[in-house]
Amino acid sequence: MKFGSVKNIIFIAAAIVVGGLLLPEKLVMPVQGATSHDWNRKSFWYAPWGVSGVHKGIDIFAPAGKPAVASVTGVVVYSGQFGIGGNVVAILGPKWRIHYYAHLAEKGVTTLSIVNQGDVVGKVGTTGSAAGKPPHLHYAVLSLLPLPWLATSATQGWKRMFFLDPAALLTR
Repeated sequence: MKFGSVKNIIFIAAAIVVGGLLLPEKLVMPVQGATSHDWNRKSFWYAPWGVSGVHKGIDIFAPAGKPAVASVTGVVVYSGQFGIGGNVVAILGPKWRIHYYAHLAEKGVTTLSIVNQGDVVGKVGTTGSAAGKPPHLHYAVLSLLPLPWLATSATQGWKRMFFLDPAALLTR
């Protein structure tokens, strides 16, 4: 491989990363008809929290079967079963962030599909560790690029550089 082509590849990769960071991000509520009163704002990073140790998202409570919608436009990077999350959908959106939807009764999208903000991605449910609990959508936002200034000395605090508070993003 010639040096010029390596340089071009690095330039293209850098342009893609920077382009992703420059995309605007304005979230919509990931459960149709939900408001900020449908979750406990203090539940993000609450510990102790089951086998995960810390709650890395928020639980938006809604009737079973209520549509869960894409909070951003993006690419579905995973749609399937995932341990304690049960039926899950993960969407890569602007700013290189993964929007994670868990405990879905049904998934409404497939891996590698493109979704627009507001598209139905599934239905609120009680799969995974939510079995036997009130139906809700566990919603988390993960940054693929570390944000070191968010790390804390709290339980698993170093992971905070990757997990953003969804409540803060939804209410800004």
